[in-house]
This record gives sequence, C-alpha cells and structure tokens, in this order.
Amino acid sequence: MGSHLCDYLLNDGHEILCVDNLYTGKRKNIEHLLDNKNFEFLRHDITFPLFVEVDGIFNLACPASPRHYQSNPVQTFKTNVHGAINVLGLAKRTGSRILQASTSEIYGDPEVSPQNEAYWGHVNPIGKRSCYDEGKRAAETLFMDYSRQYDVQVRIARIFNTYGPRMDKSDGRVISNFIVQALTDEPITIYGDGKQVRSFCYVDDLIGGLVKLFFSDENANPINLGNPEPITMKDLASEIVALTNSKSSFIYKELPEDDPVIRIPDIDKAKNLLGWSPTIGRKSGVERTISYFNQVL
Repeated sequence: MGSHLCDYLLNDGHEILCVDNLYTGKRKNIEHLLDNKNFEFLRHDITFPLFVEVDGIFNLACPASPRHYQSNPVQTFKTNVHGAINVLGLAKRTGSRILQASTSEIYGDPEVSPQNEAYWGHVNPIGKRSCYDEGKRAAETLFMDYSRQYDVQVRIARIFNTYGPRMDKSDGRVISNFIVQALTDEPITIYGDGKQVRSFCYVDDLIGGLVKLFFSDENANPINLGNPEPITMKDLASEIVALTNSKSSFIYKELPEDDPVIRIPDIDKAKNLLGWSPTIGRKSGVERTISYFNQVL
C-alpha cells in the first residue's frame, strides 16, 4: 500500500519522504520512484524516534499479514505502540496532520455485521492475533489522546482487506495465496469449512479513500475504508480458479485461532463525509492482480 500511496501523492505534485525498515516492505516496489527528484527513501525503524521536517504524515508502519505479524509479536506490538508515539511526537513538533492506518482487526471476531465505527469490537486480548489487534487498538487510543491533549490533527482509517499488485507472493493473505496456488496448479488451501465471509477492496480504491480522508476537514474519527461486497472463502477460491483456468483442487485445514467468521465494513460514514466508495469490482481487481502475479512467477 505504501508504494501505491507514494505513486498517488507524487502524481498529485507532492514531495515524499518514504520511511521503511523493509521488514516486510520490498525496495523493488519503489525502485521506479528512486530517480524522481520529489522522492526520497530513508531506511529507518519507526520504533526509534525520527527527526525530520514534514508537513503531513501517513503512518502505515506495521506488518499486516498474520504470518508476518505473528512471527515477531513483540516487535509487532512495539511497532504499533512505540511507533505511534514516535510519529505522533513528530506531528506534534512539526504541527503536521497525521493519518493512522488502523485496521478492521479492531473489531476482532465481530458479533454484529456489517461493522460500523460505533461498534467496540470482540477481541481476544491474549491470543496469537492480539499483538496486532490490541496493538492497533492501543495506537488508536494514542492518536485520540494526542488529539484531545495536544490538538494534533489526526485522522484514523480502519482498513478492511485490501489487495492488488505488489503484494508479496508468500505473505500468507488469502487472495495472494489463492492466486499463487491457482497459477501453479497447487491445491488451494481453505481453512475451516470455507464459509467465512470477507470483503476485498482493490488497492487503488483504498488509496483514494486514504487521501480523501487525510485532506478532508471532516474530523470524524475513525472511518471504515473497504469494499462491502461479501464473499465466502470457498466461493473466492472457485472464482480465482475459474479466472486463472487452474487445475487446482481444494484442501481443507484447521481454522486458525480467533479467525473471524465474518468481516464486512459499513462504509456509510465514508460515503456521507468523504464522498468515497469503491468503484473497482472484485472480478476486475482480481484479474489485474492475477496479471501481476503472472509476471512475478
């Protein structure tokens, strides 16, 4: 997402300082930007203070796939909490507006659907996913407290499942997993009975929402950003097999701990306050993502 955000902002005439420790990010995703005079890359771990001069901050720092954030849960929590403290301190010192890339994981395994921003969630605070879930919840607390106590201009986006080109082929997320397995005719791995419901937002739509939220004068935190069109995991697998003309079969494995049964965003707030809603349908977005992975593989 970060590289797509840089593309968007550069095309809109902004100067960009891109900060990443490359723990899960890939330098190749920004190689096409390195010669741009308005783009600068700094390799830095945001759990340590950052002393730069900026007038706007997008905080996207944190591994987002369960495979990555569970491999080093302490560092994941530090990235969410120490990282938030550091970038909020930077925003406070420079007088910058700052956007937090929060997550639908805030809602945990929800007891209501679709999830709207007034719902407080149903999260296991001691489970394997809690380093990410509770880390993001703590970050939202910090953002709102910096807003109330120090008048920092904050924006909080609760991002639902997002996909598209430049995803890591081995990051463990469902769309990249299914596409790579389908393109290589390997068995498609489905967890549980495949009846879990998700919705997927194409990256271009999501970036448009983030930018609208950042520059909006509507201070209505938090705001859900995602595509509300639901699909079961089994139906998604069938759809990707059909789009790739794959020979893959399905194999079923045990459902991971605390895996949500259903997750769908209520985006009425984004529609009403930002005039934003996704425009790229799942079939079109998945076809573009398949094309990308065809090149990668």
